[in-house]
Amino acid sequence: MELVSQVLALEPTSQVLSKEPIVPFAILLVVILVVPILLERLQIPGLVGLLASGIVLGPHGWNLLQTESPMMNLLSDIGLVYLMFVAGIEIDIQQFRRTKNQSLGFGSLTFLVPLMVGTFVGRIFGFEWNSAILIGSLFASHTLLAYPIISRLGVVNNEAVTVTIGATIFTDIGALLVLAVCVAMRDGEFSFLRLTTLVSLLIIYLIVVLVGFDWAGKEFFRRSGDDEGNQFLFVLLSVFLAAVGAQLIGVEKIVGAFLAGLVVNEAVGEGPVKEKVVFVGSVLFIPIFFVNLGLLIDVPAFVESIGILQLTLFIVVGLIASKFIAAFLAKLVYRYNWQETLTMWSLSVPQVGATLAVTLIGYEANLLDLRVLSSVIVLMLITSTLGPLITSRVAVGLTSSTLKEQRTLTPPYQKPEERDKPYTIVVPVYNPQTQQHLIEMAALLAQQAHGKIVPLAIATAFAHMDAPQLEASVQRSQRLLAKATALSDLLSVEAQPLLRIDDAFAQGISRASREQKASLIIMGWGKRTGLKARLFGNVIDNVLWASHCPVAVTRLVESPKKIQRILVPLENLMTPSLQAVKFAQMLADANQAQVTVLNVCERRTSSSKIAWRRSQLSLLISRLALQNPPEIQIIAHENTAQAILQAARLYDLVVLPFIRNRTVPGGLAISDVTTELAKQLTCSIIMLGEPQRIQTAIVPAEVTSSTTAAISEGVV
Repeated sequence: MELVSQVLALEPTSQVLSKEPIVPFAILLVVILVVPILLERLQIPGLVGLLASGIVLGPHGWNLLQTESPMMNLLSDIGLVYLMFVAGIEIDIQQFRRTKNQSLGFGSLTFLVPLMVGTFVGRIFGFEWNSAILIGSLFASHTLLAYPIISRLGVVNNEAVTVTIGATIFTDIGALLVLAVCVAMRDGEFSFLRLTTLVSLLIIYLIVVLVGFDWAGKEFFRRSGDDEGNQFLFVLLSVFLAAVGAQLIGVEKIVGAFLAGLVVNEAVGEGPVKEKVVFVGSVLFIPIFFVNLGLLIDVPAFVESIGILQLTLFIVVGLIASKFIAAFLAKLVYRYNWQETLTMWSLSVPQVGATLAVTLIGYEANLLDLRVLSSVIVLMLITSTLGPLITSRVAVGLTSSTLKEQRTLTPPYQKPEERDKPYTIVVPVYNPQTQQHLIEMAALLAQQAHGKIVPLAIATAFAHMDAPQLEASVQRSQRLLAKATALSDLLSVEAQPLLRIDDAFAQGISRASREQKASLIIMGWGKRTGLKARLFGNVIDNVLWASHCPVAVTRLVESPKKIQRILVPLENLMTPSLQAVKFAQMLADANQAQVTVLNVCERRTSSSKIAWRRSQLSLLISRLALQNPPEIQIIAHENTAQAILQAARLYDLVVLPFIRNRTVPGGLAISDVTTELAKQLTCSIIMLGEPQRIQTAIVPAEVTSSTTAAISEGVV
């Protein structure tokens, strides 16, 4: 009886679990893992699922997650800071500098016109001037959700597109500064003295962050070498120090996070550290922010209130109309054609990052009410769907940069000073089962280019050079090199085997290749993928980031000597992709094989636009001055990967050009296509990756994803 009474006296399990902070965190992990995957299979953006999950699980739903929870507040604040940090780190500063005058012009138009329209909407619905201006600032920024589409279409170099991309810096900074002033004015005690003080502190703060943090970052990265762990922590520290500094001078933390993103952008450049920082935020903190945003939405109250519906309608229509007016004014000023104008409009319509961040801060500061918050959520859902949809239709057939401009952007396969040097191919050897095909591939290319191959074996270093483990590793490496040398002799190609003791495989490969002045690195493609590979990187991923020369990642199902038909799919007409054509033709000449260049366009593309794409592609390929020009095939299909798979059935080898770009939520990345092809292609595959210095000059980054997540975690 006593035991029964003790059991009855126990609290219900649900009450016990509700007091454990680990329970809501576990629920959050389940939501951000499962919900986006399920919805994306239904062609619904994952962000919609995160917001809907917050509504269902929040106080207005099942009440499993609480907005006042300290854990939720902390994680959501980190997600908010991360969201604005990502917005800053993924802006292409180089792209902005190339078209800074036009970008500032269009940025001013697409900021001021929506700002005035939004302010007018706020005044119509009875908001005070301070709140109305803040509503106007919500209209002013934009998120480049459709960048993957224009990248795939190969029109990134179009001036109207680059101007829209560059204008993002101006609109985001402008929206954040308006927020800072409006929040400072919320108490009604604003004066000229207070404004002067705020502006002075802002100027000092900007100098400290943009100059001081930039200098400190570059110095730290220079001194830390390849220690990615410490570099990762330094970036995070910079972000949160900038956020805390902003709060100390009375400015919202998201202003500091955005500025820190711009600074880190310059300091870290394009590399694995930047990708890992963005990856952590994108898979954990930013999704939690969107779930927490859903907790604030009261759907029944929203549906029942006619006033909210009217405000939502005015906000949505006002935003779309004001962005169109701004694009039209840019057309008149810069004399763009209608296709370019509509592309600029569609690119500037989506509202996600800065808009949601400013809205939440305004709501928490009591400058905006629940009506505006709910309306902005609807605005985000509509514009993030409408903008990319319009872009996919109007950007087809846009004229890219002129031939003269492309010549200045296109690097030769070898640097001019290296053309008279022997063509050197470094082949890292690790797996005896795949070593023969790698050496055969290198031998074919070396013979065609009258060069040599360098079989490279890496022995992992230990603290003591007489360690038994190191001795065993060295002996194994020597056996691999002896086998590679013997095979090279049989193939009648010069081989210079190299054994290197290094701390890590990727560092050893990159450093040895640079020391040998390699023209190409040929590596094997492994099978292991997963969270560890994406978070901490893998050997191939790190070599691709660090190498000074092209890297060919291979998965060969038969001897390279048997390859007779080679397919090179080009997702876009951007000039770096053409290096894969040159590589494929080089291999084809060694085997007397045939190369076909395949470009997939949307099914609804007209015959005249298909002809235009064919002529553009022929023009670009002609600049390679190949002795045996490849065939050109254009296919209209709604699914790029499926079109390539169907065409690849007739080929022995598929060469995939590796262009490392990022995706925004709901967008298609090259990694998605590559992953699908890697799973389903039955023929041999080579992924050709160009050095990152080439990509940063041409391809702006928007949102991250690990493009080589489908490639090996080790060298095969």
